[in-house]
Amino acid sequence: MTGLDRDAAVGGKVDDKSVEIFLGKLLRWGVLLAALVVFVGGVWFLAKSYDVEQNYRTFRGEPADLRAVPMIVRQAIALRPLGLIQFGLLLLIATPVARVLFSVLGFALERDWMYVILTLLVLALLVYTLTSGAGT
Repeated sequence: MTGLDRDAAVGGKVDDKSVEIFLGKLLRWGVLLAALVVFVGGVWFLAKSYDVEQNYRTFRGEPADLRAVPMIVRQAIALRPLGLIQFGLLLLIATPVARVLFSVLGFALERDWMYVILTLLVLALLVYTLTSGAGT
């Protein structure tokens, strides 16, 4: 049971401090996990391709199998180094989005409806921006 679940089960009401502590831990562990996944993928990639001669005169973007979330997940599950790096970056992006999502839950448990609505608006803007390709 998380701190939020335990507080809601016992008193029926969640206080600001328990929500802040939970969100702080969520951000901390999300960033640490993302950094670890990127680090492991990066070290593995360097170890695997240390003797390959690189051509820095021509820019090559990411391969097609590393441009879509389902493909990145498949590459990471297959334990391919570039897939792990990309998956770690996805985790890094997902961490603040999860924070906003859990903020909605925390505000709802506190019955602070104005902040629920505002936070849902922020979440909608985040999801729209991440999925619409805006800015590309």
